[in-house]
This record gives sequence, C-alpha cells and structure tokens, in this order.
Amino acid sequence: MTAVETPQRLWITEQLDELHVHGAVALEGADPEGVHQLRVAVRRIRAVLKAARFDDGGTLLAELRWFFGELGPLRDLDVLLDRFRGDTDGFAREEMIAFERLLKGLRAERGRARRRAIRTLRGERYQRLLAALAETDVAPRAATGLLAEIVQPFRKLRKAVRAAGQDPEDEVLHALRIRGKKLRYAAELAGPGGGKPVKRLVKAAKRLQDVLGEHQDACVAEDRVRSLVTGGGTSSGVREIGPAEAFVAGRLVERERNRQAAARAQWYPAYQEVERRAVELLG
Repeated sequence: MTAVETPQRLWITEQLDELHVHGAVALEGADPEGVHQLRVAVRRIRAVLKAARFDDGGTLLAELRWFFGELGPLRDLDVLLDRFRGDTDGFAREEMIAFERLLKGLRAERGRARRRAIRTLRGERYQRLLAALAETDVAPRAATGLLAEIVQPFRKLRKAVRAAGQDPEDEVLHALRIRGKKLRYAAELAGPGGGKPVKRLVKAAKRLQDVLGEHQDACVAEDRVRSLVTGGGTSSGVREIGPAEAFVAGRLVERERNRQAAARAQWYPAYQEVERRAVELLG
C-alpha cells in the first residue's frame, strides 16, 4: 500500500529518512549525535500524528514511545559524560585520576545502554515500526490547517508560565520545557505555510527549550554526581570514595549549580520572546 502524499505524509517521510540515516550513525557508535537525532525524529513524528486525523487505536504512538524509551538511557548518559568531561578544564593530574575513578560506573552503565540500543535498532520490532511509518496516511483534522495547531500548545505554555510564579521549582521548569518543545514542533509542522513569522516563533521556542534544557541537564548532572559519592561501590563502580574523589565531585556540583543559576536568569526573557512571536503570528 502506498501512502497518500499530504503535507503531513511528506513530513513523516522526511523524518523516516532521518531515522534511516541516523540509525546507521547510531549503530556505528562513533558519534552520539546519531541517537539524539533518532529521538528528535520520533518527537516530530509524534507531533504530526497528534495534530492529524489519525486513529489506529494508539498502536503506532505506543510503538514510537517504546522506541524513544529504548534509546533514552544511552542518550542521557552520553549527555552526562560529555558534560563531565567538559568540566575538567584546570584539573591537575591527581584530580583527573580521581575523576576517572569517579565516573567508572557511569561508563559501565553507558556500555549496557549502548548494547540495549543496538539490540533495539537491529530488532524485528523496530523494523516493523519503520514499515508501519512508511505506510501511514495522515491528514489535517480540519480545514483550519496546520497554523491552528499552534494555538493550543501556546495557550498551555502561557498558562503554565503564569502559574509558575517568580521562582519555580526545578520540576516546574522541566514541565515548562516540555510545553515549549510541543509548541516548537507544532510550529515546525506549520512552517512551510506560515512564512517568516512561523520561523521566528520556531527560533524563539528553540531558544526557550535550550535554556530550560540546560537547566534540566544541570539538575540531573548534580543529582548523579551526588549519587556517585553517596552510593559508593553500589551505584558508581568506585570501591571507595576517598578525599580526592569527594573533592572532584564537589567541583563538579559547583559548576552544575552555576549553570542552573544562569539558566534561571535566562528562561523568562526567553519565554517573553516566545510569547511575542506567538502573538505576532496568531493575533
């Protein structure tokens, strides 16, 4: 069966091509961006399906959630280890030795996550998912078109921001990031027909997503460093946490706290730009 080439179908075809290209990169393993781009493609496909006249009982969306989740641990650990490696500027030789000891368990955990991702990418379930995506027909829900699909995610984001208060909890900022991400993908879907105003909204939403994503990554990184110290050999792979490892962990935590503070100072101005662009577009 050949799928009808609606704009939504063409969008899914583009993302399906991304899955094939970045799946090969992920299997090769040299560039962690492969796994990241696989997950981006899945998010975009899910956004199309949710904004379309599409109903298969939820099976396809469930399979996309499964695949997304299978890659999650590897992506999270890639981000985490990359952050920590970038935080070693100025470390003395002894501190680098302690740093490597501290992260031994995370590297072992990443190895397990990578093996899981490889099994998933080579498995029959994923191949069936790709085949289903290639045959999926989707169309707009109504004649109002794709631009109307921006309204709801924008209103939800604006309502959530107003309820967040002046000093939101970390979990609230994380939820706002998810709201901003949904708005961005809705705007991307409407992009071809929306012109420059849509492109400006996409750019603003991406900026908000990046700022709040940096805050979330810094919170997760801080928690993981603390768990490496308090967990000892159970979770970190380090047989004994000595003064050198504790000192290095303290330096890493300090840097993550600084990043959180910087992101907190930036997120609301970033949101204001999103609101300005959305109002400009939607009226």
